[in-house]
Amino acid sequence: MIYDYRLKIIVAIVIVAIIAVFSMDPIAQDQSYHNFSDQRSMINIPNFYNVLSNFPFIIIGITGMRLVASGQASGGLPELQSVYLTFFAGVFLSGFGSAYYHYRPDNQTLLWDRLPMTIAFMAFFSGIVGETISSRLALKLFVPLLLSGVISVIYWYATELNGNGDLRAYALVQFLPVLLIPLILWLFDAKLDGNKYIWGILGAYALAKFMELFDAQIYGALDVISGHSLKHLIAAFATFIFYWALWKRRTLPTRKATPLDKY
Repeated sequence: MIYDYRLKIIVAIVIVAIIAVFSMDPIAQDQSYHNFSDQRSMINIPNFYNVLSNFPFIIIGITGMRLVASGQASGGLPELQSVYLTFFAGVFLSGFGSAYYHYRPDNQTLLWDRLPMTIAFMAFFSGIVGETISSRLALKLFVPLLLSGVISVIYWYATELNGNGDLRAYALVQFLPVLLIPLILWLFDAKLDGNKYIWGILGAYALAKFMELFDAQIYGALDVISGHSLKHLIAAFATFIFYWALWKRRTLPTRKATPLDKY
């Protein structure tokens, strides 16, 4: 039974969000989504800049995995090292998955774009839960959250193949954690200093989504790079902020154990 009112608030929001989203009609993938504004080819690579702009994900993913695997991620909690490693593995795979998708944009390749992204999303959310609410709770939720992310993408793809595409579960996986993280940061005391890094990640992610939304307008204004390519670069910068946080943050010595640590 949940006794802490803060956890009750979070659980209530999750339940309401699930009910609200699945009260809607199924949402199929809009095929116009694949028509990005910058379709220039170079050295026989179609959509060259949208493909190339995924390269930073690969670099940051590799360096992040090396940092964690070497035991040098002193800016994180020791018990969450597997979570951090999974996050950077998801970032690394996202670079390849997104590049593959943009090389030939359609629903089939979009599957390989979204799968690793959900791994990174769910690992990051698990990390935030562990660094604020309870490490034990985060580790209990870690695998179920990863599975929910992967299943949401597979479910979407299967429904698209059946002619009744449904993005509702994927939408929950992508956006609900982003809405919950600020609330969690507000309600709970962090075990590590430097919440500014997490806020920076959220701000960069919001800016990346803005760039994605105004892809064509930005490309028309700049005539050099599109909003979608900028989205990739800014989102990669968000992952770099977390990499930097795992270098710089330190455990807060004044934080005492709380009843939440039992979860």
